[in-house]
Amino acid sequence: MPRLRPLRLQCHMVRMPEHADYLVIGSGLAGLFFALKAARTGTVVVINKTRLPESATTYAQGGIASVWSPEDSFAEHERDTLAAGAGLCHPEIVAGVVREGPERVRDLIELGTNFSLRSGAEEDNDYDLAREGGHSRRRILHATDATGREIMRALLEAVRRERNIAVLEDHIAVDLLIDAKFDPRIPRPSCWGAYVLDKKTGRVHRFTARATLLATGGTGKVYLYTSNPDVATGDGIAMAYRAGVPIANMEFIQFHPTCLFHPAAKSFLISEALRGEGAVLKRPDGTPFMAGYHPDADLAPRDIVARAIDNEMKVRGYEHVYLDISHRDADFVRRRFPTIYERCLGWGIDITKEPIPVVPAAHYCCGGVCTDASGATVIRRLYAAGEVAMTGLHGANRLASNSLLEAIVFAHRAAQHAAELLQRDASPPPELPPWNPGSAVDSDESVVVTQNWDEIRRLMWNYVGIVRSNRRLARALTRITLLQDEIQQYYWDFLITSDLVELRNIATVAQLIIVSAILRKESRGLHYTIDYPYRDDARFCRDTVVTRLEGFRPDTEFLGSLYRRRGAAA
Repeated sequence: MPRLRPLRLQCHMVRMPEHADYLVIGSGLAGLFFALKAARTGTVVVINKTRLPESATTYAQGGIASVWSPEDSFAEHERDTLAAGAGLCHPEIVAGVVREGPERVRDLIELGTNFSLRSGAEEDNDYDLAREGGHSRRRILHATDATGREIMRALLEAVRRERNIAVLEDHIAVDLLIDAKFDPRIPRPSCWGAYVLDKKTGRVHRFTARATLLATGGTGKVYLYTSNPDVATGDGIAMAYRAGVPIANMEFIQFHPTCLFHPAAKSFLISEALRGEGAVLKRPDGTPFMAGYHPDADLAPRDIVARAIDNEMKVRGYEHVYLDISHRDADFVRRRFPTIYERCLGWGIDITKEPIPVVPAAHYCCGGVCTDASGATVIRRLYAAGEVAMTGLHGANRLASNSLLEAIVFAHRAAQHAAELLQRDASPPPELPPWNPGSAVDSDESVVVTQNWDEIRRLMWNYVGIVRSNRRLARALTRITLLQDEIQQYYWDFLITSDLVELRNIATVAQLIIVSAILRKESRGLHYTIDYPYRDDARFCRDTVVTRLEGFRPDTEFLGSLYRRRGAAA
């Protein structure tokens, strides 16, 4: 097979082959890190449904957690991660990720990532380590308050230099190519790529690959208010679920406590690192309130802080609360948080002199596509890494800045595992059918898409938000079931568009979140319900696993090894 043409500086390819050794669906940290590793052993095509560098990684402010200082230890990082995860982290995964972390961070540095150095540093690796909520030590490597943007800059420059990598912009994956869907006699299904929609032409391509990575990021756009970019519609989770891959722990949606409350700001995140540097949450009258909710006050884990703010707003009738760092030295604040300072100043808020109005917003999905320690799923040749995956690291609540760490560790492992698989098994993709639109026609009722999109996001915010109840969840399930029927009929009657693909996916993800929340009859980590306000370790110290079976059963040996310790809730 000929080598792929290099990615041009403007990140645009005119014509692409429809086959590669590796297909990467998603172009954030996990996807690009995997692509760079996989390119050493084969050709790689990266699918990006918008334009680079748009991804959740680009908007990451805080940093990446890793043991770097001699004053820190693996044991302490593990302990902090397990404490945040509220009993659902897989200890062996936590230990492996924490210990592998520094080596993978060095990979990012070798690729050209410039993390912030300590003031007066004399060595290139004397980094300015930050501390965030839930961490017992300073271990957050960052690039001021624009870490994700700096990482993406370095990765994209490396991708542009790599002739074995090509990027398809403005393309969105529709469904995975699973051989067992077309031949039920196959004992264990394999993934051979995906059907991919070219957003500009409206044509759906059959794109084949010998290994496929889901790196589509999170699900924030399922909610009305989110810190996530518009691309976060849960595409990978929905596609994997439709293919029969187990999906786990979808009830654990992390709401970031502090997004800017301003009519002109579109869910601008105010990093948790501000609280790590002394910022204090206050009521509108200037009274601090977090000490009344947790011994660590403003450095409490995110779920506790988000619920505290939610409670203050609902009980006292506030539209928002305030985050105040104006007591710190102004030069320090401008130097440490230049992006936040400039953006807030643009909206008329000088954070060195006045508090910042903030509200919680959907931020991170701790659940997702079930993988093993190598990032492999139950379907052969299909991998997942980054926020789309449920690896066992986060449990019921993600420790701040562990997400970027998880992404690079599992992207690296998945690339290794896939390369070994392709070396052992040189089988080409089987003959799979091209996309068949059937009798679908162009739609003249696109209002159906926008109406359903808006309704899903509102019902999720109102009924399946920070605080839940049996009654709210039952209402949400009834409504999402009706919406699913309507969306499915629309999907098969009309030619697909990217908006319709995303609508179908957020409806699936919303249903997974609702069902998972109903199954967990306790409060733990990010899942809090007023009907079961306490943790129940006797019955629910286990992952919530939901599987759709489409003509075949998942590999029971795989699932047994993955969930033997915890069991699974239907």
